Amino acid sequence: MINASTFRLDGRLALVTGSSAGIGLAIARGLAQAGAAVVLNGRQADKLEAAARTLRDEGHIVHVRGFDVTESAQVRAAVDGIEAELGPIDILVNNAGIQRRGPLHEFAESDWHDILRTNLDSVFFVAQSVARHMIGRQRGRIINICSVQSELGRPGIAPYMATKGGLKMLTKGMAIDWGPLGLNVNGIGPDYFKTELNQKLVDDPTFSAWLRSRPGRAAHERRHARHGEPARRVHRRRPPGQGPHRAGSAHPGWAQPARRENRSAWQPGQNR
Repeated sequence: MINASTFRLDGRLALVTGSSAGIGLAIARGLAQAGAAVVLNGRQADKLEAAARTLRDEGHIVHVRGFDVTESAQVRAAVDGIEAELGPIDILVNNAGIQRRGPLHEFAESDWHDILRTNLDSVFFVAQSVARHMIGRQRGRIINICSVQSELGRPGIAPYMATKGGLKMLTKGMAIDWGPLGLNVNGIGPDYFKTELNQKLVDDPTFSAWLRSRPGRAAHERRHARHGEPARRVHRRRPPGQGPHRAGSAHPGWAQPARRENRSAWQPGQNR
């Protein structure tokens, strides 16, 4: 069993894009709890500094780099600067992403380009810049945060689905091209998380009711009942989905990004 004592990243440096809040911050916290020094990234300086203070107050080694992941020149300069000033990047988590909702026939061209740049272009820019350094060392770990929408569809988010489906295949391509050069590349497809990105869905009682009533809920309850503990009690003590789950995982209800008490909720592919 992997836990806080057996899974350690001491001496490693991890860059997490889009890590001032939500899943990105939870991932950064998990890496830091495992001993890694983390580099937080985001475009809102105040939120980024607040996130850094929180993690530092928890006793973690945290650096901040507020570059725009959608601008290739900024990305290259930032990555080169991190390598020169902080040391080699051992782990990259491409988490930055945005959502734009609306009927496809009314979807604005500007929103289409925004979501492509943030959800897909940025992954290419950051991964390529970091990989060029990793390849020289013949080692490195890259984790791309995909989505349940890499596999499934819902009304009103076709452009988002296109970017996450594309990211799934880009991840496969990275693994094929860079695997023989010593790099390990994986994608994680989280289910629905209660974050700022999904606030509109959180506020929609119809959607939340659907989410809690999915078929996976009954299986979840039966699984815990077999261990002699009512599922209701399990849900109170350990909400389902405290950490990213692979696309299609049956964890009903709104998942909460893992916090301090859930030290082993996110394991980046045995990065040692």
